[in-house]
Amino acid sequence: MAKKALITGITGQDGSYLAELLLDKGYEVHGLIRRSSTFNTQRVDHIYQDPHERGARLLLHYGDLTDGAGLRQVLTLCQPEEVYNLGAQSHVRVSFDQPVYTAQVDAVGTLRLLEAIRDLGLPTRFYQASSSEMFGKVVETPQTEATPFHPRSPYACAKVFAHWQTVNYREAYGMFACNGVLFNHESPRRGETFVTRKITRAATRIKEGLQDKLYMGNIEAKRDWGFAGDYVRAMWLMLQQDKGDDYVVATGETRSVREFLDAVFSRLDLDWHEHVEIDPRYFRPAEVDLLQGDASKARRVLGWRPEVTFAKLVEMMVDHDWDVAREERVIADHRARNGKTGAARP
Repeated sequence: MAKKALITGITGQDGSYLAELLLDKGYEVHGLIRRSSTFNTQRVDHIYQDPHERGARLLLHYGDLTDGAGLRQVLTLCQPEEVYNLGAQSHVRVSFDQPVYTAQVDAVGTLRLLEAIRDLGLPTRFYQASSSEMFGKVVETPQTEATPFHPRSPYACAKVFAHWQTVNYREAYGMFACNGVLFNHESPRRGETFVTRKITRAATRIKEGLQDKLYMGNIEAKRDWGFAGDYVRAMWLMLQQDKGDDYVVATGETRSVREFLDAVFSRLDLDWHEHVEIDPRYFRPAEVDLLQGDASKARRVLGWRPEVTFAKLVEMMVDHDWDVAREERVIADHRARNGKTGAARP
């Protein structure tokens, strides 16, 4: 019988890559999705058309991390051997505008899920998506599992709460529970409001003449960027160990947003200085200047290491968004030829 896994946040970047990984390993995958008036399953829709019938082993359930009773119902129905808690309000800048909601989902939502698993007595292995943002105002570089947290946003504070609750349930109740402290991980599936995808979308649209400017905040911030597809592999490996533990997942390399701009615009033969303007609205009230992870423990214990280089990551994101921009330009040209409104799609 196939192993069962439940993924919260399955419609996000990480959730979609993790679903693919687990399905390829023969799992029956259950995903938690929020009810919406519009479809929000674009990142997993392709699985349903899979010629190898992976879609038959992917089941989606309505639910929300703010609804404890609903979480219990889904867990009772699924009876998963593994739970991956990837659901969150995950945008750091937005968390300053919606701190209470962020805490309800990211902090208390994790507690609701842990308590439901404990109360139901399920022999479930639990993965919590912790974040490098928890280190915030770092006290040492690179950051390891032993580095103290100093969160600098409502998002990071909520993640610290969830992280320590996961540790607490492991120590207090003997639950198999892991924290993956993941540093920044990107892909063509990254949300367009996140800085890397914001840059690749804007740069390719500028290349195609669809926009002129890109407005940015702090371009001197330095991050440790990896590929999301590599990082979900680490999540799975954590739950295959003999005991639950916490792991930093990172490349160990750091680059500034300025360097990311250089790499993206250079691939398009553009000079970003001609198109980028700094806008104070995009600065955070409290900045995190430098994040760089030391994944030695993950390499040693899990046998994990990143496979996609920074250059390859930039290449895949730019090439994907350039294809999108070209399609946009075809539509824009068609509408221009046929009038600005009412034109059918070609």
